[in-house]
Amino acid sequence: MKRVIPNKIRDFRKEKGWRQVDLAQKLGILQSEVSDIETGKRKPNIYLAKKIAKVLEKDVNEVFPESYEKEEEKIDL
Repeated sequence: MKRVIPNKIRDFRKEKGWRQVDLAQKLGILQSEVSDIETGKRKPNIYLAKKIAKVLEKDVNEVFPESYEKEEEKIDL
């Protein structure tokens, strides 16, 4: 995962004044998973990526530019 994507997630989260644990609770995942996503250790699947964008009130393409285009085509969303 490109470093820019984790930075965007972190920046959008901080814009809302949320801690990692706050975002994790809204997503229904562990704080450690948010940390892994923000540090680039883990790439969220398409469903979690869409949920992250929704919770952050951003378009999925704004948070994950070009990252999921091919996957979306494969699963026909």
